[in-house]
Amino acid sequence: MAFVDLSHTVVDGMVTYPGLPGPIICDYLSREASRGRYAPGVEFQIGKIEMVANTGTYLDSPFHRYADGKDLAALPLESLADLEAVVAEGRGDARGIGAEVFEGLDIRGKAVLVRTGWDRHWGTPRYLSGNPFLTAAAAAYLAERGARLVGIDSLNIDDIDDLARPVHSTLLGAEIPIVEHLCGLGPLPTHGFRFSAVPPKVAGFGTWPVRAFASG
Repeated sequence: MAFVDLSHTVVDGMVTYPGLPGPIICDYLSREASRGRYAPGVEFQIGKIEMVANTGTYLDSPFHRYADGKDLAALPLESLADLEAVVAEGRGDARGIGAEVFEGLDIRGKAVLVRTGWDRHWGTPRYLSGNPFLTAAAAAYLAERGARLVGIDSLNIDDIDDLARPVHSTLLGAEIPIVEHLCGLGPLPTHGFRFSAVPPKVAGFGTWPVRAFASG
């Protein structure tokens, strides 16, 4: 394994989460319009995007949940890039994924990626409801055992019907970044690889899309 892309492609108008607007992707300066500004045969494109931060595959920092938490600009790279990683299987009939799926895994200091297979529904109405999620007990287990980052290939790491959002509250309260809407976890081994998901260094933002990937 060299690199495995674990991110959804951001395209104009895509729906990531129910009720949030899709991105508007367009030209700020088109190639045609640029031609009059440069020497003959020279042209450039400058793109423009309008979107909410929760678009595509994205990372949540503590500021997403807590006003005094670290924002994107304050996150240390050591918590985002080139992390040792493990995969936990979250498949099964039960939507709520409990702490038992992490038992036996060495998770301290590692990125923990939860593989549910829900990404197979991406781009369909099915993806937007009834998704797998972690339980409050699972979040407490991960925090107590020192996970460095937690990701999931699902709509949300919490049950979206639980407005208390216990998983976000526990993990982000412990300064453990969360990556949601991962994809392509299927081929990954349970361990023996590294994970990166680095957002831009934006002050005052708690969430932003990432190019998440595994490397071996």
